[in-house]
Amino acid sequence: MKEKRVPRQRGKGGRPPKDDPAARRLTVNLTDAQHAEFLAMFEQSGLASLSGFIAARIFGDEFRVVKTDASALEFVAKLTTLYGQIRSVGVNYNQVVKQLHTAFGEKKALSLLYKLEQQTIELAAVGRQVLSLCEQFKAEMLE
Repeated sequence: MKEKRVPRQRGKGGRPPKDDPAARRLTVNLTDAQHAEFLAMFEQSGLASLSGFIAARIFGDEFRVVKTDASALEFVAKLTTLYGQIRSVGVNYNQVVKQLHTAFGEKKALSLLYKLEQQTIELAAVGRQVLSLCEQFKAEMLE
């Protein structure tokens, strides 16, 4: 009447092992000035990990400096919000045209559509100005 208790089989679980794990560690002692210069180089590289940056420098990989301009970031952020607003205007435009045709007579709808068309022409002119400013900004940034 004795039953054998067999432990439950469990799955392997966890992360799969790497083919070539990086298990060797090296240490370097730097002065405060050297450390500050090293951190400045790391920040300029734009890499996410410090160990990846060190390995790239040791083995002579290309050292890229990524510089970000605050004015360019602000310009892109404002341009993105403007794009979102233009999309919402397009959605509202479609809804207005649909309501004009369903709620008003043909004569009244045509007169209101004419006014809407004039406003759309003005908006298109503003859009062309924005595109020319974008091209101008792009040309200045690439100099």
